[in-house]
Amino acid sequence: MESGNCSCNTRYGIATGGDRWHPSLHCKSFKSSSLSLKPPSSKPFSLSFRRNLRHVTHYLPPDSHSLIHALHVSSRAADTQLVKTVHATLLKLHEHDTRLFNALISAYLKLRLFPHALHLFLSLPSPNAVSYTTLISALSKWPHHERHALKLFLRMTRSHLIPNSYTYVAVLTACTRILHFQLGLQVHAAALKTAHFDSTFVANALVSLYAKHAPFHVALKLFNQTRQRDLASWNTIISAAVQESMYYTAFRLFHDMQTTDAFQVDDFTLSILLSACASFVEGQQVHAHAVKLGLETSLNVGNGLAGFYTKFGTLEDVEWLFKEMKVRDVITWTQMVTVYMEFGLVDLALKVFDEMPDKNSVSYNTVLSGFCQNEEGLEALKLFVKMVEEGLELTDFSLTSGVNACGLLGDPRVSKQVHGFTVKFGFGSNACIEAALLDMYTRCGSMVDAEKMFLRWEVEQFSSVSWTAMICGYARNGRPEEAISLFHVGRSNEKVIMDEVVVTSMLGICGTVGHHDMGKQIHGHVVKCGLGSNLEVGNALLSMYFKCGNVDDAMKLFHDMAYTDIVTWNTLISGNLIHRQGNRALEVWVEMQEKNIKPDQVTFVLIISAYRQTNSNMVDDCRSLFNSLRTVYQIEPTSLHYASFISVLGHWGFLQEALQTINKMPFQPSALVWRALLDACKQHQNNIIGRWAAQNILSFEPKDPSTFILVSNLYSASGRWDRSEMVRDEMRQKGIRKHPAQSWIISEKKIHTFYPRDRSHPQEKDIYSGLEILILECLKVGYEPDTSFVLHEVEEHHKEIFLFHHSAKLAATYGILMTKPGKPVRIVKNILLCGDCHAFLKYASIVTKKDIFLRDSSGFHCFSGGQCSCKDCW
Repeated sequence: MESGNCSCNTRYGIATGGDRWHPSLHCKSFKSSSLSLKPPSSKPFSLSFRRNLRHVTHYLPPDSHSLIHALHVSSRAADTQLVKTVHATLLKLHEHDTRLFNALISAYLKLRLFPHALHLFLSLPSPNAVSYTTLISALSKWPHHERHALKLFLRMTRSHLIPNSYTYVAVLTACTRILHFQLGLQVHAAALKTAHFDSTFVANALVSLYAKHAPFHVALKLFNQTRQRDLASWNTIISAAVQESMYYTAFRLFHDMQTTDAFQVDDFTLSILLSACASFVEGQQVHAHAVKLGLETSLNVGNGLAGFYTKFGTLEDVEWLFKEMKVRDVITWTQMVTVYMEFGLVDLALKVFDEMPDKNSVSYNTVLSGFCQNEEGLEALKLFVKMVEEGLELTDFSLTSGVNACGLLGDPRVSKQVHGFTVKFGFGSNACIEAALLDMYTRCGSMVDAEKMFLRWEVEQFSSVSWTAMICGYARNGRPEEAISLFHVGRSNEKVIMDEVVVTSMLGICGTVGHHDMGKQIHGHVVKCGLGSNLEVGNALLSMYFKCGNVDDAMKLFHDMAYTDIVTWNTLISGNLIHRQGNRALEVWVEMQEKNIKPDQVTFVLIISAYRQTNSNMVDDCRSLFNSLRTVYQIEPTSLHYASFISVLGHWGFLQEALQTINKMPFQPSALVWRALLDACKQHQNNIIGRWAAQNILSFEPKDPSTFILVSNLYSASGRWDRSEMVRDEMRQKGIRKHPAQSWIISEKKIHTFYPRDRSHPQEKDIYSGLEILILECLKVGYEPDTSFVLHEVEEHHKEIFLFHHSAKLAATYGILMTKPGKPVRIVKNILLCGDCHAFLKYASIVTKKDIFLRDSSGFHCFSGGQCSCKDCW
């Protein structure tokens, strides 16, 4: 608080200036200026007003109207000095009018001088309901001050002051923002008791509270009980339906609003509806309605249209809209940054960000999350450090993005530093940030640190967020058994909510390990709890059924989905691809085009890959699609697109064209691209191009686990064991870990995990005895072990031991021993099945007369009677 040279008392909490009485002033000088001036909200005017006010108070006191007028001027002109001058005037006059001091509190709050407002409020001898309400309203809207608003409200009730409608609205707003539903229920009861529920403003605030914290049908029931509804009432309930992804309900409410209460929509209504559009056609209809009402130039509608065309239109649509918008605010500019980030155009996003006339914490957070979204972990961390050094506002979202950036980097040392910063910053006990920290440690492979964090809480204390983060961490680090075990522990805790995030995570795990029965059980829970209309849950169910081999249920689910998005369609395409149905995947692509579904980068990676699994050579079509990515679809091809295209060319024997395509790439080919060419050379036994591809891979300085392993394996395959070991030493020094090869099989509704040469299984003796017999039988019918797949520097007879004890062979043996006659054996492997295991399983299907279904990183292999259904494997 500023003090200066004080020559008066500070009874009401602020020190005044040292101006003295000036007897030469005439009273008319104040009256004429106070009546004749029309304030234009400018600094020059507020400066002259301040001078007049300061001088006239030396002669005759101004009336309350003039002082309140001066406070309005100070707020409009953002003149802190003028409001302090008015404050000083009141102190000199020993004024006790509470109405004036309430206006002064309000002026301080509008100028964001919160300490001054609070000090003034606390010095009032008898604050009234308006005094309390003014301060509570401001506190309820300021981040991290909502709890102070609630404490002030409780103090007000203890003072036996009766809250008014504005008080209730402010308190309910605070309860909504900080998730304090219980107090909100008590306020609801008080509002009913004092008949304030009849106020439309209070009723709207209550509907907003229930929409945030209770099931939607409860909020809708409360809305229907509201006697007097206004446009804000309808906007609140429509917005709530959209937040719950109940888009059909949102449009039905929109129709009811126009027919029941005959309200004309405003720009906010249309912006809500644009976010509810589930198709391009729906959005165009809302856009046309906005044009009809003359609201298309509204800032809210413009921002809503930008969001809609980002989701369903093209980049050109959004850029055109941005240029046409005559009025732009920080939301508009931030939306444009979001658009470029979502299209992967990071440089253009940063250009727009640099050109923004005004930036706020949301703008910086958008760039932070955009970096993370595009896996630019280092750039995200640099921006986060810059925000800290420049003293910019750090929100929960900022810290969460900073933590996520460390997870992308995968550096345990940096992660520890960021963890220490969050604790020092005071966010160490924030549930969302704690979950992000857990996720960060799991992404860095530091499961010991993650478990230490998690185990600090008792079972009764851990939150749904941290529970979900730990489940995902176990799954990410190849430990699905622990993930499922923790899931069952959490379900026994009544405080843990099995929401859409948990359900989605668990369905992902079920799909990973092929746990079909458990996936079906979770599907039943989804239907029972009303999560069936949730789009993310629907997409997760679709993926789970495909990965578990249940194509019929997957297709039935897809056709029953009320809403779909690009993730749904991508899941449908990838589901067909893991079943090696390239022609079906292309049929889905045709259907997408007919329905004007906007594809994204992932879509094209999948569709290009589909041409590798078609029944006949369709390379011409694939080439045409690849060449049209820039011109027709405005998609800049990435390494993934090139790798997919090279894989298609190589598979169908176009090795020279594949090499020429790589040489013409506009950027440095990645190891992934060369790997695609190398695999094709192995398939067609082209050693010349294959050696060239291998040399290029070996020239890379590996940065990620997959490239490290690829380079190491290439050295091993060529007998350069010393170089292979050097690469693995470098991995260990950099803290980069490779997930070991694993195979899973579900038996008696339990997951059984097998590693190479694994002897940890309770039935280990039976498994190894059975495997020995199975190998002998397979050898009799033609199986020939191929030790070239053993990438270890050992003697030849040791190589056979290594080869026979691969995880897939152990899992298959256990499955054959435990599966009832007539039932197939189902196995899941986390990496590509080696060629020797592929040959072994074909012969095992002959010897045992059992069908063996195995899913690896390339898709399903179906072994039956010595044949494999896949057309492009070993």
